[in-house]
Amino acid sequence: MSTVTKDMIDAWADETSDIVALHLKQKLVPVEGEGAVIFPPTYADIGYNIDTLSDGTNVCTIDSVGNQANRMEPIFKRDDLKHLVPQIEIAYGNEKSVSILEAGHRLGDAIVRSTELQQEAQDAFRAFLDRNDAEPIAKLAPTSLVFGVWDSRDTQAKLPRIVQSVIRAWDVSGLTRSAQYNPAIDYAAEGVFSEEDKQKAEGKAESPLAQRGFVHVPAAGAHGGVIARGPIQRDVTVNLIALRRLSGGESKALRRYILGLALLAAVEPMDAFLRAGCLVTPDPEAPGEWNAVARDGKRRSFAMDAAIVRAFAESAAKAFGKGGDRRVTFKAALAKEDVNKGKDKKKGKGKQASEEETEGEAA
Repeated sequence: MSTVTKDMIDAWADETSDIVALHLKQKLVPVEGEGAVIFPPTYADIGYNIDTLSDGTNVCTIDSVGNQANRMEPIFKRDDLKHLVPQIEIAYGNEKSVSILEAGHRLGDAIVRSTELQQEAQDAFRAFLDRNDAEPIAKLAPTSLVFGVWDSRDTQAKLPRIVQSVIRAWDVSGLTRSAQYNPAIDYAAEGVFSEEDKQKAEGKAESPLAQRGFVHVPAAGAHGGVIARGPIQRDVTVNLIALRRLSGGESKALRRYILGLALLAAVEPMDAFLRAGCLVTPDPEAPGEWNAVARDGKRRSFAMDAAIVRAFAESAAKAFGKGGDRRVTFKAALAKEDVNKGKDKKKGKGKQASEEETEGEAA
C-alpha cells in the first residue's frame, strides 16, 4: 500500500487524473462499547430516520451530511489552522460576534446579506454564475466551496460539496424510555391550588401546572435510542470531479487550495460528541481505509498521512493567496430589507401562479 505524497495530491487536482474520488470508510464504536445504546437525531414527524431495505435489514442516520459539515467546518477557527482561510467575524448585539464558519448557509447565509458584505457576496456568486469564476468565493469564503453552498435566497448560485461525510448505523433496533416527574412537595396541601385542580392536572403534560412542575407527570414511550447489531460507519468522500470543475484566475492554484482544505477537513480527528447519548470514537481494531476510486470503478487503497496533507494545504494556501481577515457588523436595516425582498418575491410568485392557471384554463 502506498502512502499519500504531494505529487499524488497534485495529480488529484489535475483534469488529466483518472481518479474521480477519494473515499474513507471508518468504523465507529460507542464509548460504552459494542452494542451500547446510542441516540440518533430526531426529525419532525418521523422521529429517528430509519429506512428498511428490500432484504429486511435497516439503516439509521446517526449524523447527516449537513450535520457533519457543520462539525467539520469550525476546525478552520483553530489557532493552528485559522491562517489558511479568511476569518470573517460578524459583530452583533452587545459585543457579541459570530464567525462565518458557524453560519449554516455559509456565504449564502442571511447574516452575510445583513452586513456590508452583502454586495461583495452577491458579486462573488454572480462571477460564478456568469463566468464560472469561483475565485471571488474562494477569496471571501473558501469553505463555501469545500462544504458546498446554495445562494437560494438571492442569486440561486449552487456549488456542490467537495467533501461529504455521513454516519450511519446498520441493522438497528429501536428502544423506548419512560420517566416520571415527581414534585418536591405537595403544593395542593400547601394551598397553592386546590386538590381538585391537582387531580385535573396530574398526568397531563399539557396542563399549566404540569408544565410549571407543580404536579406528577409521567412520560412514557419516548425515543430511547437504538442498538446497532451491524456496524456504525462513517463515510467520507472527496469529490474530485466537482473540484476540477472549479476555475477562475489561476485555476490550478485555486483547485490545489480548495483540495488542501478539503483533505484537511477529511483527515482531522472528528469531534465525536454528536449529541447527548451519542459519543462515538474510531474503532482501533478496524482502522479506517482510504481508497482512490478511478473512473473505471477500480479502487486503490492508500495510507493517508495527516502531516503531508497539512504541509500540502499550507503550501497551496500560500501559492493561492488567502483572502484577508475581516470584522463586519450586522445591520438590522439590511436584514429588514432582505425580509421585505422575500415577501415581495413570494407575492410575485403567487401572482405568476395565478396568471399561469388562468392561461391554462383559457387554453
